[in-house]
Amino acid sequence: MTGPATVEFTGARSGEGPLTWGQRAIWRLTEWLPPGDPYFNMPWALPVHGKPDLPAVLAALARLLERHESLRTNWLPDPEQTGMVQRVAGDGRLTIELVEAAGSRPRVLAGEIAAELAAKGFDYAGELPVRCAVVMDGGRPRAVAFAFTHMAVDGRALDVIAGEWPRLLSGEPLPRDVPQPLDLAAEERSPEGAARGERALRYWRAALERMPRPLFAAPPGPPEEPRFVKLGMESAALGAAATGLAARWGVSTSSVLLGAYAVLLSRLTGRGTVALQLIVGNRHDPRLAPMVATLVQDGIFVLDVAPGQPLAEVVRAAHRGVLATYRHARYDPAAQRALIGEIGPPPTAYFNDVRVAAGWPNLPANPPTTPGRIFPVGAWPEVDAEVFCTAGPATHTCRLDLLADTALLPREAIEATLREVETLLVSEENT
Repeated sequence: MTGPATVEFTGARSGEGPLTWGQRAIWRLTEWLPPGDPYFNMPWALPVHGKPDLPAVLAALARLLERHESLRTNWLPDPEQTGMVQRVAGDGRLTIELVEAAGSRPRVLAGEIAAELAAKGFDYAGELPVRCAVVMDGGRPRAVAFAFTHMAVDGRALDVIAGEWPRLLSGEPLPRDVPQPLDLAAEERSPEGAARGERALRYWRAALERMPRPLFAAPPGPPEEPRFVKLGMESAALGAAATGLAARWGVSTSSVLLGAYAVLLSRLTGRGTVALQLIVGNRHDPRLAPMVATLVQDGIFVLDVAPGQPLAEVVRAAHRGVLATYRHARYDPAAQRALIGEIGPPPTAYFNDVRVAAGWPNLPANPPTTPGRIFPVGAWPEVDAEVFCTAGPATHTCRLDLLADTALLPREAIEATLREVETLLVSEENT
């Protein structure tokens, strides 16, 4: 560290109001964690291209804070009633650490610093929801490290920040009408917003009443230690197969992966109906696409899979189901919990596609046909998921992660399932 700098900001307004549905969904998850737990912190690093000096970088950071109210928001108990409020600061200051690269690659060092900044929990009521450091090299800023709380941003919001960053650095004007969480919370409480939420919960009700319980028909066996294991796979061959099949069937690559996963999950669980929760970004509404906030909520997805059913039929049905799930993933979390209390819980089985691009734009023109690499990602004593499949953000290869409760899927079965997704889609593409 070479010392701190200070960014002073003055936003267009200050204010206080109820939490948005997305904020309430994340806040409820934070309540499961010990105070100060950093689990929901999000590290992020951005390069500083060209030759802007330090004052230009600090000015860009000030514009970022002024532009997006979620980055100058605190969350605290409502003094007049049970619940939480969001409070937007009209002005303030953020201390920025300046770090000398000292021979390290600035972008790599920024990533390491971002992880360090994110390793400590945020004080939601008393601290800005962003921490920042600037990596200097030869007297010039080369990269910026951030840590955000998930209460302020989600993964798509980070992409919005990355897209705006070059224009913030250059001083270019940006569109002024950016949606803000205070406005979204008011919209959600309007008659139109309430009607949207009610439609979503009617969809949830039908799905909850249709799904089998428990998720796995067979009783659990002895767990491993630690109980929850995540393995990853990187396979360019899988990416190429999913790309070809998506084009052939007129669906997204995400639907191809989800359909294959559903087929295998049906076999593993012994269920002809597969029920999953999808992590929905809720940015298909173009008004919300440029919003820096947390909009993510769980969507419910139910799919019938018949033995021997052609994979093309399963994938097309999955695609239709995904679109319906996306349309019904904005709702009042308290009303959703009440519905779950009435009917029964959804499965703790998840699928999350965290890619920004629709496919893999940097996939090799002639990807290798060899099986992908499978490797350990982590293991934990407790996770609120029986199975959780994630399509990762890599752009040059298909990255799939699969986490499972080893009492239901031992480590060998987790590895075999990843390999079967690859085998199933590569074989289908070659027929």
